[in-house]
Amino acid sequence: MSIQRINPGPRMSQAVVHGDTIYIAGQIAGDTTADAAGQTKQILAKIESLLREAGSDKSKLLSANIWLADVASYDAMNKVWDAWVTPGSPPARATVGSPLAGPQFLVEIAAIAAR
Repeated sequence: MSIQRINPGPRMSQAVVHGDTIYIAGQIAGDTTADAAGQTKQILAKIESLLREAGSDKSKLLSANIWLADVASYDAMNKVWDAWVTPGSPPARATVGSPLAGPQFLVEIAAIAAR
């Protein structure tokens, strides 16, 4: 079975497709001056783009892991998430508070989807 790597770099690929499963690496916002809601919107747009490139869409999300630099931003992130996720097709999900790679990063999201 073939493996397709999307936007590979020296350290990691932004997504990897194996069979009918798409693994999306942890995504962070490009504009880190945005608040948690703004960063979440940017990240979800990146995830949608990667899913599209892999031949899928957000209705086929299986699982998502969300890391928040500050759990106080949970409600702000969820407001954006709830508006974005496909009604009737939410993935399994975990959300945790954790230090991220730098203080400018407020949210990181990784996902797994079916093709």
